[in-house]
Amino acid sequence: MANTKYIFVTGGVSSSLGKGIIAASLAKLLQARGYRVTIQKLDPYINIDPGTLNPYEHGECYVTNDGAETDLDLGHYERFLNVATSQANNVTTGRIYQSVIEKERRGEFLGKTVQVIPHITNEIKERIQMLGNSGEYDIVITEIGGTVGDIESLPYIESVRQLKWELGDDNAIVIHLTLVPFLAAAGELKTKPTQHSVKLLMESGVRADILVCRTEHHLSDELRTKLALFCNVKKEAVIESIDASTIYDVPNLMLEEGLDTITLQKLNLISKNEPDLTQWNQFLERHKNPKRTVKIGLIGKYVELQDSYKSILESFIHAGAELEVKVKVIPIHSEYIDESVLKSKIADLDGVLVAPGFGERGIEGKIEAVKYAREHKIPFFGICLGMQMAVIDYARNVLGLKKANSTEMDEHTPHPVIDLMEEQKNIVDKGGTMRLGTWKCKLTAGSIVAEVYQTEMIDERHRHRYEYNNAYKEQLEAAGLQTTGINPETGLVEIIELKDHPWFVGVQYHPEYKSTVANPHPLFVAFVNAAANYNKTKNSK
Repeated sequence: MANTKYIFVTGGVSSSLGKGIIAASLAKLLQARGYRVTIQKLDPYINIDPGTLNPYEHGECYVTNDGAETDLDLGHYERFLNVATSQANNVTTGRIYQSVIEKERRGEFLGKTVQVIPHITNEIKERIQMLGNSGEYDIVITEIGGTVGDIESLPYIESVRQLKWELGDDNAIVIHLTLVPFLAAAGELKTKPTQHSVKLLMESGVRADILVCRTEHHLSDELRTKLALFCNVKKEAVIESIDASTIYDVPNLMLEEGLDTITLQKLNLISKNEPDLTQWNQFLERHKNPKRTVKIGLIGKYVELQDSYKSILESFIHAGAELEVKVKVIPIHSEYIDESVLKSKIADLDGVLVAPGFGERGIEGKIEAVKYAREHKIPFFGICLGMQMAVIDYARNVLGLKKANSTEMDEHTPHPVIDLMEEQKNIVDKGGTMRLGTWKCKLTAGSIVAEVYQTEMIDERHRHRYEYNNAYKEQLEAAGLQTTGINPETGLVEIIELKDHPWFVGVQYHPEYKSTVANPHPLFVAFVNAAANYNKTKNSK
């Protein structure tokens, strides 16, 4: 559709400036003005998707409803906009080249020499416009990963140049996010890195329409004038992006700076209405003014890098705001859990969340944490691998199957309470072959989860290969580990819980992927509420 408008967000000077948050904040403001907006991320790495990347490399792998393993920025897009993303919202260089090479093998290029221009750039442009051509969106925001000048980003920048030329100035604009560093020794902000970054962009044939300047200090009027002059943009198009106490402040900061107003002007669009951020600001008000605090332990093996559990941490913020509770997350590395850690750290918590993950490192620590929370009646929430660890703990320490394990950790365990399903056993490729995307789950009436969801059938997103082994279901249930959620098509167990416990729930899926500012995930709300009640009871003794 020719009337879809395109916004490209590029970055310069440094990575991790927050292109994803700026893109999501602008999208939020345009959405609040009545436009249908989506955001996509173009990643320059050659992996087909982040599914096979270690979380230390690239943070968490986010999963969409349609089963795409994507960049964690898509999580920000969904949390801000409350609109689901899909496979089309994340494109990697690996996927682009794979598609072009497959076309070449099929003879689709009629014997032509396959080159970066036009074949790779045409493929990129096609992917960029896929969402726009669907007719579902008025505006498509495309975030280009990496920084201008990176060799791997060049085909994307060239595609932007071509698209701007093809679509016309009113239909496509470039927002360039850059750093204005403060030199403490000189006591001033420096514009030169930004000037060089914009110059580099222009050498690629792309002119920035709007400049967003990440800074620790406010930009003076004089500095804005200087940036406008040397970077060839209007003064009102120089936008300050000052460090904020929370990412959820950024839409309001961008509103004050007029980022949405100048964007609409550049795209020759009228504002359908003044942006209504009432619900957003009510959330912020509750988030910033909690009435009490709870301490929840996040038991994982990638805790050194916060981005590894990004969606879980954000889900705690959403749930905490809903209940006017500050959730203080205590990261605890599962590899180093022993008796002293259990007594010094875990004993002091109001809730224990055992996180998802892969591989055997840190597994025994996770099992010990589950056991401690179960025996000491501390609210417990297990997600994916965390739920599987709860099953192993119960099999070992309640049923007495001492060598019970997952075949992921011990192929020769005599009691594979967690096992690879038949359809997974002959799979060789690791990428995109797990149980991915949305699957249905039927809840047991009268269970904790049925009370939480207030419905019988739910849809949740998955990302795992190993499953609860139904051969042990009867034994585990007879011993008290309830199965309260089943996939109706496959009979696979999705949820386990304990009755004689304040709150003990393990889920095979990833509820954190569906939590947004507008709709905090009910399981996280219920878990934080259980932790708050536990805290209250503990402190009243």
